Amino acid sequence: MYTSKISGLGSYVPENIVTNDDLSKIMDTNDEWIQERTGIKERRHIKKGDGNSTSVMGVKAAKIALERANLEADDIELIIFATLSPDMYFPGGGVQVQEMMNMKTIPALDVRNQCSGFIYALSVADQFIKTGMYKNVLVIGSENHSGGLDMTTRGRGVSVIFGDGAGAAVLTRSEEEGRGILSTHLHSEGAHAKELSLEGPSTEHWVPEIIAEDPQENIPYYPYMNGQFVFKNAVVRFSEVINEGLQTNNLSSTDIDMLIPHQANLRISQFVQKKFKLSDDQVFNNIQKYGNTTAASIPIALTEAWEKGKIKEGDIIVLAAFGSGFTWGSAILKW
Repeated sequence: MYTSKISGLGSYVPENIVTNDDLSKIMDTNDEWIQERTGIKERRHIKKGDGNSTSVMGVKAAKIALERANLEADDIELIIFATLSPDMYFPGGGVQVQEMMNMKTIPALDVRNQCSGFIYALSVADQFIKTGMYKNVLVIGSENHSGGLDMTTRGRGVSVIFGDGAGAAVLTRSEEEGRGILSTHLHSEGAHAKELSLEGPSTEHWVPEIIAEDPQENIPYYPYMNGQFVFKNAVVRFSEVINEGLQTNNLSSTDIDMLIPHQANLRISQFVQKKFKLSDDQVFNNIQKYGNTTAASIPIALTEAWEKGKIKEGDIIVLAAFGSGFTWGSAILKW
């Protein structure tokens, strides 16, 4: 059986920086409150007229990843696009990337697993490559949160957390055993679906119904999050799925060279770091600069860690995510 390796990484974030102080001017919040609870200092938001969208940012990240992989657009045989914020309700972002990059009539697959979307997409790409069906797969995580957030005091518990951006990875077939993606592990628990959700627009809350509702009383078109409940579940599931990956590969926490968790909340990352007794050099966080970019957070962080020289050949890399669904997963890589 073939193995798959990451041959190229790329990321893109909008130029518009939104600081905690900026948010304090439009809602009742402050820098100390946000940093204490999330670790976030600033995030990037698409600015009206800057030409960005979920798909456009995905393309920008993908072009960088392709260049670093020394591949052309026509070398890609499958696109897997992870997002909760597509440009349109349908079709999904994958076909838009295919059109924008002038690719051949290759398949485009969309993954809707929110914060764990990139891990799920990576796992799907890995399986397609391992079975020999495809040689080069483009995996993208991209999000435009800012256009759908309640930027008032009412929505501050959610809105201060999220940012916009995109990350991409090219997965390429390899015949080198024991290198590349060693294993992926996926889980879900739909019993808690509504604890972190956006209920409309949907087939239960179409646009005419939403317009008729009083937005001050019933706001299903803004995200809802039971923050404490999500936090408690996240720290448990992060630990479980990381251990699952390590045990599958006969590894221990002392073998981890770099843990890149989904950038949901710096406090979650710090809890997991402490549990596995990892040093600051063994965990990469950039939520302080970008906020939670959902499906884009792991590929953005992975790209940045690689660019900074924090990932070296032969390193054991652990990727892990938890989010809406609830869904969670991990991937174990040998670089």
